[in-house]
Amino acid sequence: MRKLPDYVIIGAQRCGTTSLYNYLAQHPFVAPAFRKEVHFFDLNYDKGLSWYRANFPTVLSARLFERKHGRPLLTGEASPYYLFHPHAPRRIRQHLPGAKLIVLLRNPIERAYSHYNLARKLGVEDLSFEEGLKKESERLEGEVSKMLRDEFYLSKSHRHHSYLQKGIYADQLKTWFDLFPREQILILKSEDLFSDPSTTFRQVLDFLHLPPWEPPEYEKYNALEYQKIDPSTRKWLAEYFQDHNQRLYDLLGRDFGWR
Repeated sequence: MRKLPDYVIIGAQRCGTTSLYNYLAQHPFVAPAFRKEVHFFDLNYDKGLSWYRANFPTVLSARLFERKHGRPLLTGEASPYYLFHPHAPRRIRQHLPGAKLIVLLRNPIERAYSHYNLARKLGVEDLSFEEGLKKESERLEGEVSKMLRDEFYLSKSHRHHSYLQKGIYADQLKTWFDLFPREQILILKSEDLFSDPSTTFRQVLDFLHLPPWEPPEYEKYNALEYQKIDPSTRKWLAEYFQDHNQRLYDLLGRDFGWR
């Protein structure tokens, strides 16, 4: 028998989840999933819980570790599509009701542009950034309804072309708050992880009740290089996200300072 995760980094995409996952993976009291993005609760749910368990250490190895070191061995994964996926919250509540959930949130303007550049790199986007933004509502129209009707339906556009929608964090978090106690969800500002990884990482360790420790270096993983966003596009996005960001600040009681 294999363990199920003690923690899951559920999102958001292009917000530093790969870096945080790798920092945790190096901790001496963590044995992470055999791959970062298992994508069980969004893309691979049809494969069953046994398939999911196969990605984690055995219960026996965890028991032996705890007997030797006097404290538990934690395991976890990071699949940033979970935060946005309509079925993931309920599925995780069903199978991992006690797991600690970690969310990284980045300025949605920067997140959207990074998301777009990743889509270009993966070969799933042919349009310009501005064209992709204009076509998003058309591309996503009816996709969530299809996903809700058929829980195994996989939507390319919902996953890859949701540049704006994935940045409306308040709506996504409300769904998770309906299913999990807020104290079970740690919400971090990505910019804090980027600028002061040591302090942010300590918050994560405290949340997971892990002893203090730091990696040899805070390397930035999965970073992309691309041209700066067009100023007029940035202005449009700032106006688009202004009210959505305020709803997030009201929900969390915290102003992230995104302008």
